[in-house]
Amino acid sequence: MPEFTGKVLLLGNYAPDQQESMQRFAQMLLGGLMACGVQVELIRPEPKFGRLMSRNTGAAKWLGYFDKFLIFPRTLTRRLRAGDLLHICDHSNAVYTKYVPLHPHLVTVHDMLAIRSAFHEIPENTTRVTGRIYQRKILRGLNRARRVACVSNATKLDVERLTNLKPNQITVVENGLNYPYGPVERSDATQRIAQKLRARPNRFILHVGGNQWYKNRHGVIGIYTELLKFLPEGPDLYLVGKPLTSVLEAQIDAAKIRDRVRILVGCDNEELRALYSSADALLFPSLAEGFGWPIIEAQACGCPVVTSNAAPMTEVGGDAAIFIDPRNWPAAAATLRDLSWESGLGRALRRQKSVANAARFSADRMIDRYLLEYSALVAG
Repeated sequence: MPEFTGKVLLLGNYAPDQQESMQRFAQMLLGGLMACGVQVELIRPEPKFGRLMSRNTGAAKWLGYFDKFLIFPRTLTRRLRAGDLLHICDHSNAVYTKYVPLHPHLVTVHDMLAIRSAFHEIPENTTRVTGRIYQRKILRGLNRARRVACVSNATKLDVERLTNLKPNQITVVENGLNYPYGPVERSDATQRIAQKLRARPNRFILHVGGNQWYKNRHGVIGIYTELLKFLPEGPDLYLVGKPLTSVLEAQIDAAKIRDRVRILVGCDNEELRALYSSADALLFPSLAEGFGWPIIEAQACGCPVVTSNAAPMTEVGGDAAIFIDPRNWPAAAATLRDLSWESGLGRALRRQKSVANAARFSADRMIDRYLLEYSALVAG
């Protein structure tokens, strides 16, 4: 394990923004560094103005800007004196690099999707004028960064193309599992899922994700609808994450599959572990990702993964995943059908390969890589 003797300040996200994956990432870093005996402290903009109104109002969003961009910069410059290195855990906070030009700092870049959207590279995701202005501010912040760590090679390629950073300022530190996922005995998993559903579960295809355009829930429902043409009595579809939009609800109703779809909101890690362990497959047909955590979460539990034939899904899924064209619904459904016909021995071998691939992405390995980056930064 690399040694680092200084104190690390982790800059996390503004809690009212409810960026759950980024909050988990910061907490994973905090716990991992503490376990290694590193002095570490998590700082973040605190809600002061932002707590005066409900987060469901537009005014609360603007009040949050006061917290993040008026109050917090003063807090940040004061707190820097207590740390040897600043790690900005989410690239969307790269705007703060202008306050730390002389202080060793590192920015983790999870994806460049919002910036690419602001530059009209992604037609599926249009960006308003205010959003384009803000993403340009983030890009300027990245260009000022001392060093950036990308969570995948695909993200690194975007950073190299869109920023003015030199090659020696950009590295790849792949994400680790943010929870000790692993296979659950089927009886225990079934019991936990039944408690969540308040009913006995049937066989099911699983999808984990939100309503963001790139998660492609529209495609998930479309692929599943095509699957039922092949297998009318096939598995159900379980959608884990946020409640569906009205458009997605209408798609389910139009396909007349309401009785075959379960929407599970607010699953904890152990419930998710049980779902991964019991599912016929994880269907993850994302149109884009920075990394794709559900891929390795599912694989760690021995769940077969069917995902998009594009990076970074291909680099994360490795030789254990099955790759599809996320826009070709009939072909993707045929792949799921063929998977359901796989022999018991074939499924056992696939589960072994899945667990082995997920082992490449350990939290300990990620922490070790960051400690090496910290040491190099402080050494100058």
